Amino acid sequence: MEKKPCSNSLAVKTSHVLPPDTNTHGTLFGGKLMAHIDDVAAIAAVRHARKPVVTASTDSVDFLAPVKEGDSICVEAFVTWTHNTSMEVFVKAVTEELITGDRKVCTTAFLTFVAVDDNGRPIPVPDVYPETELEKLLHKDAPKRAEQRKERRKNSKELAAKFGTNYPWHHENNV
Repeated sequence: MEKKPCSNSLAVKTSHVLPPDTNTHGTLFGGKLMAHIDDVAAIAAVRHARKPVVTASTDSVDFLAPVKEGDSICVEAFVTWTHNTSMEVFVKAVTEELITGDRKVCTTAFLTFVAVDDNGRPIPVPDVYPETELEKLLHKDAPKRAEQRKERRKNSKELAAKFGTNYPWHHENNV
């Protein structure tokens, strides 16, 4: 497979934040922003792989600035790193107060996607290469983030095994 530049996968979505998108504080629901993030990141991953993808993980999403009703939210994503069947996607969300033009980064996140075949089995993806300084920085640090994800996933599996599938779990474990 031929290597592809990070920029080939760039996906951008801008939406107007309307009353149904907001909570009682008049700001965008966090879950709504997370849905935008997953949507745009998935488009970037498909653009890179040119195959169907599934979300494998989302790193922490920190809400850095509120997104108010009437503002716009612009979500940008691109593939920063690949490993066999997986792709790391960097996402930046920017809120803009449309009347004043004041813009703020409201969140950044990394998501991991896996390309899959028609049976849902992982399949190889092309390598990606950075061109800009920012892309190079993200690409260079990606193996460290991948190792952290691997450790977090291991811990999540251990916790899931301890809690099991019974409900209510707290009665079963005398908690």
